[in-house]
Amino acid sequence: MEVLQRTANRGSISTGSYEIGNSVKLEADNSENFTRTPSSNTNRQTFTFSTWVKRTELGINGGLIEAYQDGSNFFLFAFTTGDQIVVYNIDSSVDYGYVYTPVFRDTSAWYHIVLVSDTTNSTASDRYQLYVNGVRITDISQDYGTPPQNYNNNLNSTIAHNIGKRADGNSYNCCYLAETHLVDGTALAPTAFGEVDSASGIWKPIDASPTYGTNGFYLDYADAADLGDDESGNGNDYTENNIAAADQATDTPTNNFCTWLPLWTYTNMATIGNGGTSSIGGGGSVWRGAKGSMGVSKGKWYWEQKASGSDTIVGWQTDNCISASGSNSHNVLDTVSFYEGGNFLWIKDSTSGRNADSASGTHANGQIVGCALNLDSDPQTVTFYRNGSAIISDRNIDGLANKTLFPQTSHYNQTSDANFGGYTNFTISSAASDANGYGTFEYAPPSGYYALCTKNLAEFG
Repeated sequence: MEVLQRTANRGSISTGSYEIGNSVKLEADNSENFTRTPSSNTNRQTFTFSTWVKRTELGINGGLIEAYQDGSNFFLFAFTTGDQIVVYNIDSSVDYGYVYTPVFRDTSAWYHIVLVSDTTNSTASDRYQLYVNGVRITDISQDYGTPPQNYNNNLNSTIAHNIGKRADGNSYNCCYLAETHLVDGTALAPTAFGEVDSASGIWKPIDASPTYGTNGFYLDYADAADLGDDESGNGNDYTENNIAAADQATDTPTNNFCTWLPLWTYTNMATIGNGGTSSIGGGGSVWRGAKGSMGVSKGKWYWEQKASGSDTIVGWQTDNCISASGSNSHNVLDTVSFYEGGNFLWIKDSTSGRNADSASGTHANGQIVGCALNLDSDPQTVTFYRNGSAIISDRNIDGLANKTLFPQTSHYNQTSDANFGGYTNFTISSAASDANGYGTFEYAPPSGYYALCTKNLAEFG
């Protein structure tokens, strides 16, 4: 059970002693990555790489760290298109490494991933060591061969080092990264960076203070103006490529925010992008939908979505919502939602069709729709806002009362950008937070309503 809990960390632990304030969002479609070329060769046999990662898109070659000279000479530590982890080094077309068997497809979770290289080790199986949330992974699905003793990898050599990029396949990662360390010259256990929470058994971060070595670095992503700033004391800053201050996020391993789920089982899924906050419609006469990663059954909750077209719906759904007509994701049962173009509220329970109320005001693209859910009132209610003004107020959610509800959106061919508070793809001008100081919203959440994040869920959910 301990292993299962630790490898399914949702970042819900509030340590009280060490909190991570920021992460960086990386998006493959924008070719977002960091690069640095060391000025000298250092220890290519022994090093430790540690980072926290929250994946937002699956089935891609997502680089964590790579040292790349050309197609016959590089070192790679990355996710594969099969959502496994690979460590691989090729030098003059001679290669070694492994693809590990487990798959990592939980986009609601933060994973702590540690790679230890120690080719000086006399035990061959210990020359590459992979740990996820403190647990060593040893099952291998593809074996390129164990590196010989005292083998020199390409990492820590004077070639380009990439974070979030796989130059070997011209691909990029889709994820959040937090607390990224490279320790040059030392093989460290994962306990140098994390520990088991005594109350829950969940793996959590600690304040790491290793001796970094010449090419070592520590990226905490705390300076929005310089997200590649090295905080190790070495000055090994990484250059931001296609990364801006807006790519800094507050979704972290110590306060995990809601995002859209790319694996929600539905006939017509929207494509998920931009840190798990954008839902993207496809071509053809098809509505597509997305579901949030966090469900609630009590408390008061708020999130926003930027209107991008008349055929867009935002609101809440149960975990087992089903289609009421064919494969149209705009016509699902067990939902309470606001249809922007039609300017009315839909409430559908598990058996009924739509129950519509008209909203006040006029729809226009670019407006911010606020979704507020009150599960503490009797009856339980929903309120929708347009640019901060209520357009449907305290509406009884009828047949959806006392169920677990998740954020939901559906749309035709538009791209809709949600804001759950940890990161959003649309520009925020007012930077309002909830009463606990969590989330960054365009409009302040109503009094007593909170962002969907694990710190708030621990208190109110």
